[in-house]
Amino acid sequence: MIRVLVADDQEPVRTGLRMLLDAQPGIKVVGEASDGAEAVRLAREVRPDVALLDIRMPRLDGIEATALLAGPDVPDPLAVVVITTFDLDEYVYGALRAGAKGFLLKGASPHLLVEALHAAANGDALISPRVTTRLLAEFARPSRRPRQPVAPLSEREEQVLALLASGLTNDEIGARLYLSRGTIKTHVGGILTKLGVRNRVEAAMWAYESGRHPSA
Repeated sequence: MIRVLVADDQEPVRTGLRMLLDAQPGIKVVGEASDGAEAVRLAREVRPDVALLDIRMPRLDGIEATALLAGPDVPDPLAVVVITTFDLDEYVYGALRAGAKGFLLKGASPHLLVEALHAAANGDALISPRVTTRLLAEFARPSRRPRQPVAPLSEREEQVLALLASGLTNDEIGARLYLSRGTIKTHVGGILTKLGVRNRVEAAMWAYESGRHPSA
């Protein structure tokens, strides 16, 4: 069971997210917060598996709250997924730098939201495909020489990496390559190990920096 904390300053949004998530098998909303400070306090108290935070909240915004719950200096970080109405690159980049495991727009499908929560709970990261390509193209640093993998990627791993960098989920990659979800998960794990990165977002950034993405 994935225990989720929902934080948004609009009560109808919180209610809608609670109803949506509680209707999903294996997911339970264990708390709600109306501002960032309350979200941090409640998250530290109930220790959810994933905190789902809005960006624009009073007292503390979602990025500040994410840094307090999941930042690099947090000794026991929580998994955070940021969700927002605002399709702004600086929000996405700020949230990921603060330690978020996912970034979604509020118009995302229930399937993608559930996928992001499962990914975050499993220590992985997922961002909305709508912003993935634009974000990585904007913030990838082509002048920086990317680190070399500890072992060469196989042909299949190269294919998986290219699709991953395009923002596809494991299920979507599997459908493209006619492989099972478990097989794709194994390939993604191998890619992360060879590249020495923590999650699929960092792997996607590496793909851009190394010129392996078609849009790079």
